Amino acid sequence: MREMDMGLIGLAVMGENLALNMESKGFGVAVYNRTVAKVDAFVKGRAAGKNIVGCHSIDELCASLKKPRKVMLMVKAGQAVDDFIELLIPHLEKGDIIIDGGNSHFPDTIRRTQYLESKGLLYIGTGVSGGEEGALRGPSIMPGGSPAAWEHVKPIFQAIAAKTDDGTPCCDWVGENGAGHFVKMVHNGIEYGDMQMICETYHLMKQGLGMSNEEMHATFSEWYQGELNSYLIEITRDILAYKDEEGNYVVDLILDTAGQKGTGKWTVIAALDEGQPLTLIAEAVFARCISALKEERLVAAKEFPMSTAPLNVDRAEFINDLRHALYAAKIVSYAQGYQLMRAAAKTYNWNLNYGGIALMWRGGCIIRSVFLGKIKEAFDRDPNLVNLLLDPFFKDAIQKALPSWRRVVTAAVTVGIPVPALSSALAYFDAYRTERLPANLLQAQRDYFGAHTYERVDKPRGEFFHTNWTGRGGSTSASTYTV
Repeated sequence: MREMDMGLIGLAVMGENLALNMESKGFGVAVYNRTVAKVDAFVKGRAAGKNIVGCHSIDELCASLKKPRKVMLMVKAGQAVDDFIELLIPHLEKGDIIIDGGNSHFPDTIRRTQYLESKGLLYIGTGVSGGEEGALRGPSIMPGGSPAAWEHVKPIFQAIAAKTDDGTPCCDWVGENGAGHFVKMVHNGIEYGDMQMICETYHLMKQGLGMSNEEMHATFSEWYQGELNSYLIEITRDILAYKDEEGNYVVDLILDTAGQKGTGKWTVIAALDEGQPLTLIAEAVFARCISALKEERLVAAKEFPMSTAPLNVDRAEFINDLRHALYAAKIVSYAQGYQLMRAAAKTYNWNLNYGGIALMWRGGCIIRSVFLGKIKEAFDRDPNLVNLLLDPFFKDAIQKALPSWRRVVTAAVTVGIPVPALSSALAYFDAYRTERLPANLLQAQRDYFGAHTYERVDKPRGEFFHTNWTGRGGSTSASTYTV
């Protein structure tokens, strides 16, 4: 059997298409699937006549690979990854590489990297974004794990990745252990936010303005030509115009209950662990949760009927306001995502290239957009930028969009159309730029009932004080700590 460049386990949609992508770039691929009938069907079907060999066992797969062996797992996150790692270990030698290309939770990747390195093997946990088409034609790839493995997989990964307009691959080394999967997780969280904001904009157009699908299609088509140019705006445009064989708009026939696979939830939990205000993405996750309460919402809708009166606005002006509001909230979404990555980099000692991450997201992935080029430029200007809102370009964009943003949220609240992502983004912006928040009262409350202490504006930071508010509490205070 001729030696192959890459072994791939898992022939579902992503696995098949990645194998075909690798082969099309000149790499030989050995494939295996636990249900071996899928292997035979693939080799005789889409892979027929290509430099792809089907294997019926882990032993056969590993024996067919060039050294150091590189085996990529495209299987369901969780126990399946651990199971295949254990099946692979007896057939691998020192320096061989296992790659997890699924949506694994980054703490699992940290654990697996340490475990395999202890056995003399190398491990990569890589985010792969772009869906079926991206996997076949060029995804965004975000690898992290054992640094020594990168030189061996770099030629393959960068060859199959999407490319920017200047030919730069949307793939580079992210960092050690779980860094790659962490960045992919944040990518997915931002994806949740982008999708929810677009859906809220659609809701305001449809219910608030009474726009037809054709009119909304035309609006998103126009937006796609400007600063909102992105894959998600593009597919929204196409979805709104799509009809079935009977002439019905398919989007109007779809039940309004959203699914989710957990990566958005992981992002929000990570933000809570890091103490970062990822408010927009959290609202996007919760919006999916409330959409799932369909039966309860049907009951509540009868108990609290909504006004059917349209928004009392100039339609053309309000559509322009929607465009600005969507753009401003999008800036906040990315600002929050980057704050989370910066905090995690300190916690896990990752040296993340923030501009490079934006570049990796420029093509192939679900959140790809021209907007990401501006983020790359922001970090080129200031690699130590603490928040995108403080970059001159984004500061100017927010200031221009702010009046429109406020009008949109006000109008939505007035008629009762929920806009949790757009409004929470605005609340975050207002809080972030507020010099004095009411947290002084909150700290007084905490000290009153729990002797949790507080700092004073007239004393140096780091000195803590307690007040005996009732005269009965004494001078003993709780220890000071921050979660």
